[in-house]
Amino acid sequence: MHTILPFLLAMIAIIVLLNMWAVKLRIAYPILLVIGGLLISFIPGLPILRIDPDLIFFIFLPPLLFEASWNISFKEMKKWWRIIGSFAFLVVFFTALSVAVVTNYAIPGFTLALGFLLGGIVSPPDAVSTGAITKFVKIPKSTTAILEGESLLNDASSLIIFRFALLAVGSGQFIWQEAALSFLWIIIGGAGIGLILAWIFVQAHKRLPTDAPSDIALTLIEPYFMYWIAEQLHCSGVLAVVSGGLFMSARRLIFLNSASRIRGFSFWESFIFILNGIVFLIIGLELPEIVAGLRTDGISLSTAIGYGVLVTAILILARMISSYAAMISTLIFRPGVAPRTGPTAKRQRLLLPLMLGWTGMRGVVSLAAALAIPVTLNGAPFPHRNLILFVTFIAILLTLVIQGLTLPYLINRWGLFNHFINEESEEATRKEMKQGLKQHVYEFLKEKHENDENGHAGLEKFLKQWEEKSKSSDESGITEKTKALFIEVLESQREYLAELNKDPKINEEIIRRQLYQIDLEEERLKSI
Repeated sequence: MHTILPFLLAMIAIIVLLNMWAVKLRIAYPILLVIGGLLISFIPGLPILRIDPDLIFFIFLPPLLFEASWNISFKEMKKWWRIIGSFAFLVVFFTALSVAVVTNYAIPGFTLALGFLLGGIVSPPDAVSTGAITKFVKIPKSTTAILEGESLLNDASSLIIFRFALLAVGSGQFIWQEAALSFLWIIIGGAGIGLILAWIFVQAHKRLPTDAPSDIALTLIEPYFMYWIAEQLHCSGVLAVVSGGLFMSARRLIFLNSASRIRGFSFWESFIFILNGIVFLIIGLELPEIVAGLRTDGISLSTAIGYGVLVTAILILARMISSYAAMISTLIFRPGVAPRTGPTAKRQRLLLPLMLGWTGMRGVVSLAAALAIPVTLNGAPFPHRNLILFVTFIAILLTLVIQGLTLPYLINRWGLFNHFINEESEEATRKEMKQGLKQHVYEFLKEKHENDENGHAGLEKFLKQWEEKSKSSDESGITEKTKALFIEVLESQREYLAELNKDPKINEEIIRRQLYQIDLEEERLKSI
């Protein structure tokens, strides 16, 4: 412990420093973390990190998935559910199948079951990497929603493939009938358990006398409960966390107060940043031990690198083929959607699937799945475990470095989204929303004032100058009654924004930013 603890603290410090450097260089921080971990691993005398394969999923995945489900726009997911579903399930299966067939043919002694195991590990793109890379370029909210929605669901589909492949490797057989029934239970049971537990947690937050620290503590343990209970019932813990997180996210205004939402946002942002950073550093730190295992298995480093490059090429090619197939099927089966015409539009239609195919950076889930492979199987060493770990590392490294570094350049160079990005339109939406809020609050106050029999100076002042939001330095005139009215006005604004968010044309991110400002204002009023 006295050796590991300083090392872990040093890891967090390195994560922070590398992130600052990445911001300065305007590149995604996962790229520097992987490379940094690889370089640090060559320092002599460092303790070897060994994570129990049975715990790797349980430690990292639940909070990462829970936080992602809170930040994603469910409205946008519903809008683009067809393409999100195809990328999250069909594309993942196609990628895993491609990896299985090619590795079964190219790698000596690599069975089809092992190929599916490797395919399930490396098939899901990483949301953190994609988000960190695309923040340096402007892309439409629709593309962002597709990438975020896909990354939220493809973890579940890939891990289902991983689970079935692991069973096939262990038993040496695969019974389709039993697998189909098990697949349905994994999907339906996982989502159902997540929703039931999420409802229970919402009721607990609402009915118990919680404050901000206790609310945050509860949200920290809730994803672990969802994941653990679903796995104990042989369902998908990933789907349980995702479905439960989406359910709770849509009701955050109901069961969390403004203080819990503000402090919870800051806590989760820092916590997830540290978790992601540790995982990406581990990717680099694990490499020397994996290479030593390859030598023990009699596999040369150059041969293993060749296999890694081959699998990475399959991943990129399979995703691009799938992207163009999705575009063609849209044109065939949705002919009512009239595409834009002209040379520029045709060029963009041809390049857009290429860009979507180039966003398949691998990361946290792939590493967690690879490390979760048991060391032994039926008393013997798990076949090709070190090779699978090494190929996974190469796939993560190459997709992060090659695709991650070139993606922003390609988007800007091709000008793919110049037609779609309209800052003036977004600014106009923001102004229209704020104007609507002003009108709504004025009508609310006017009705409140007319129904208030007593009346008071504070109310008169706020009715005339409410848009100032009590920013005057002279706060002595704000009575408890006036403060209660102000908070009631803020709650009315939340209701207005929640209703406004039902409009599919409104960007939910704008709504969320305004809600956050309202929470800050409420906390400021409470502190007066």
